Amino acid sequence: MLKEGKLGKIIFNNRENGYTVAILTTDTGSIRVAGAFNEPKTGTRYRLEGRFTIHKKYGEQFSFTSYEEIQPEGVEAIREFLVAGNIRGIGPKTADLLIDTFGEETLAVMEETPEKLLSVKGIGPSTLAKITDSFAESRDFARISLELREIGIEMSDAVRIYRLYGSESVGIVKENPYSLVDDLYGMTFHKADMLAEKLGFDAESDFRIESGIKFILKKEAAGGSTLMPEQMLIEKVVELIDTNSERVSEVIRQMAFSGELQTDTLENMQVVYLYGYYYAEQRIAHNLKRIKEAQSKPIPAIIDNLISDAESELADEEGRNISLSDEQRYAVKSTLMGNVTIITGGPGTGKTTIINVLVRIFHRLNLTTALAAPTGRAAKRMEEASGDSAMTIHRLLEYVYSEDEDEMRFGRTDENPLEEDVIIVDEASMIDTMLMDGLLNAIKSGTILIFTGDADQLPSVGAGNVLRDMIASDYIYTVRLKEIFRQAQDSRIATNAHLINNGEFPEAGGSESDFFIIERYNEEDIIGEIKGLVGGRLENYYDFVKGPEDIQVLTPTKRGILGAPSLNSILQEIINPAEEGEDEVKIGTRTFRKGDKVMQLKNDYRAEWKDSTDFAEGQGIFNGDMGKVEVINIQEKSMLVVSDDRLVTYEGEMLEEIDLAYAVTVHKSQGSEFPAVIIPMWHIPPMLMTRNLLYTAVTRGKKLVIIVGDPKYLHWMISNNKADGRFTGLKHRLSEIDLLGGSGIWGN
Repeated sequence: MLKEGKLGKIIFNNRENGYTVAILTTDTGSIRVAGAFNEPKTGTRYRLEGRFTIHKKYGEQFSFTSYEEIQPEGVEAIREFLVAGNIRGIGPKTADLLIDTFGEETLAVMEETPEKLLSVKGIGPSTLAKITDSFAESRDFARISLELREIGIEMSDAVRIYRLYGSESVGIVKENPYSLVDDLYGMTFHKADMLAEKLGFDAESDFRIESGIKFILKKEAAGGSTLMPEQMLIEKVVELIDTNSERVSEVIRQMAFSGELQTDTLENMQVVYLYGYYYAEQRIAHNLKRIKEAQSKPIPAIIDNLISDAESELADEEGRNISLSDEQRYAVKSTLMGNVTIITGGPGTGKTTIINVLVRIFHRLNLTTALAAPTGRAAKRMEEASGDSAMTIHRLLEYVYSEDEDEMRFGRTDENPLEEDVIIVDEASMIDTMLMDGLLNAIKSGTILIFTGDADQLPSVGAGNVLRDMIASDYIYTVRLKEIFRQAQDSRIATNAHLINNGEFPEAGGSESDFFIIERYNEEDIIGEIKGLVGGRLENYYDFVKGPEDIQVLTPTKRGILGAPSLNSILQEIINPAEEGEDEVKIGTRTFRKGDKVMQLKNDYRAEWKDSTDFAEGQGIFNGDMGKVEVINIQEKSMLVVSDDRLVTYEGEMLEEIDLAYAVTVHKSQGSEFPAVIIPMWHIPPMLMTRNLLYTAVTRGKKLVIIVGDPKYLHWMISNNKADGRFTGLKHRLSEIDLLGGSGIWGN
C-alpha cells in the first residue's frame, strides 16, 4: 500500500537507526506514520510503502518499510521546502532570495549548476559547500537506499549502512557483504550470508570463509575463551559453512599473515587467536613481569608495629576490638614485602579487614592509594567498607569514547600512567583480559599492586580467566585465606558457601537462620513460593527487608519458566503491576513502567548521564549496572533511569540495552550483594549446573539466602565441580616467563 503526503510534526526520531514517528498530511487527512527515515524533513512530500497496523496504545498507524522523497514542484512548494530548514545553509531569508532569483528552477540550479548560487547575497564559498553537500546527501540517499532495497536490505538497515559508509555504501556491500558483520551492530553472519548468496558470491569465497572463522572465534570469545584449538576451530567452521577443512586451514594462514589472527603453540597444541586477545595476553604477561620485578621502595618501619597501629586505628573507628589472625597478618606482611600480590578467599575469611588494615598502613607511610573494582556496585561496597574513596576500574583509567575510532579509550596509559603509589583492586575474578590489559598498562613501575577476590566464583563475563590464570601460573605471589571468623561462623550463608565449595550439602537452619531450603517439586509450586516471598512474606518478617527492592531473585538460566525473562514478567505483575492511566514503554516482549527495577545488559561507552546531585555530565554505563525507572515519556518513547546517583535517558536503540531486573542470572549478579537472595532450584542445562555457579549465587546474599526447589538438583550442582571450560593462554605465558632467561615473552 502506498501513502503520499507532506511530513508534519516529527513526534520521535532516533538518530542511531532512523526510526521515526511523525504525522503525514495526505489529501484525505492526517495519519500517524512509523518507520525508518535517513533524515526526516518537515514540509517535505514523501511516498511511503507499508500497511496500517494497530498500536496497543495509539491505535491505527501506517507502518512503512520504504519511502521515496518527492521533489517539490512550483514556487510556493519549493519555498516551503527550503524555509523548513531541510537544507543546511539555507534559512528563511536565503530561501526567499533564492526563489526570487531562480524561481521554479531553484532546485535544478542547486543540483546541476550550484556555482550560480554564489550570485545570491549572503552565499559565499563556505555556505555554498554546506548547501551542495546537504542537497547532494538527500539525493544520494534516495538513490543508494533504492539500490540497497533491490538487493534485499530493509530500509532500517539501509539507513544505518548509509550512515556508516555514505556514498560508498552500495559498492562496499556488493564487494563484500560480510563486512557488515564486523561494521554494523546487530548484523549476523547468517544474515550477511543470505545477502551474499543473493549477490551471487561463491560458497568458497575467501570473504565467506574469513567471516565464518571470525564468527566462530567471536562466539567463543563471548563464551569466555581468548583462543581456540585450531582443529576445533576448523571443525566448527566446516560445520557452519559446509566447506572443506583444507580451505579453512588455508584461509586461517592467510588471515594470520595479514595480522587479523595469530597462531601459536601452547602445550604442544596449535591454537588460534583473534589478534587483539593475543596482543592483550602478551602485554599482560609483560606488564606483570615489569611491575613485579621493579625496584621496591623499602618500608621505613617495622611491619609488626605498622600492623598493630593500623589495628588500633581501625578498632577506634569501628568501636570494637580488631586483631588480625595469623593468616591475615601473614597476608598483610606478604603484601608489604612484594610488588604484586593476590589475596583470595571465600566469604567470612577477612579479606575486607585486610584491605582496611593495608589502607591505614599506606596512609601512615604517606603512600597515595587508589581503590578500584570492576563494577560500580563493587566499588561502592569497597568504599563503604574501607572508608576511603573507591571507583570503577574504567573511571580510574579515565575512559573516554573516541568518536573518530568508534571505540572506548583509556586516558591513563603507559604514556600517561596512574600516579598512585598503591593500587588495590577488589573482585578481581570479574576482570576480563581486555580490562586487565588496560589496567596493567597504566601502572608505572614501582607501584604496589594488590588484587583481592574469590577465585572460586564464576569468572569474568568477558573473555579470559585472568585471576585463576595468574594464581595457577605460580608466578604471582598468592595468599589463600581459609580460616572462617567467628562472626562469619554464626552465619549459615558463609558456612554453607564453604560447604558447597568443598562439595558438601548445605545445612538449613531454624526460624532464626539466614539460610533456608524450601522444598518444592514442580515449577508451578516453585513460582508460587517465590511470588509469596517477594509479595510480602519476607518484608513482613525481616526488618532489613524494607520492600521488594531489597530482594533479588537469582536464576542460573535465561530459558524456561524459571529463566530470568519469564520470572521478570511474573514478578513485575506482583511488585509493579499495570495501573490505569500510568504510562508504559513496550520494547519487544518487555514492558517497562515507572518504578521498575532494571539492569544494563552491555557496556555502552557512548551513553551520556548526569549526576543526580550536582548534574555534572559523564559518559559510559556498564554491563550489570542496576537502576530504577523514574520517568516514562510516551511521546518520545524514552525512559529516565536512576542508577547509582546517575540519571540516564534511554531512547531508541538504547532501549534494547536494558531489561527488568527483579530476577537476573547469576552471571549478571557478579560483584553485587543483596540483603535477601532467592534462588530457584530446578532442572537447567547441564553446562550451567555447576558448583561454582551455585557458590557464586549463595555468596551474593548478605543477610538471607533462600533456595526454593528440588534438593535433587542442588545435589547435582554441588557434585559437579567442572569449572567454566574456557580456552586461555595467560597461565602458560606467565609460567614460561622464568624459563626464558628473564627476558619474558614480550615481543616474541
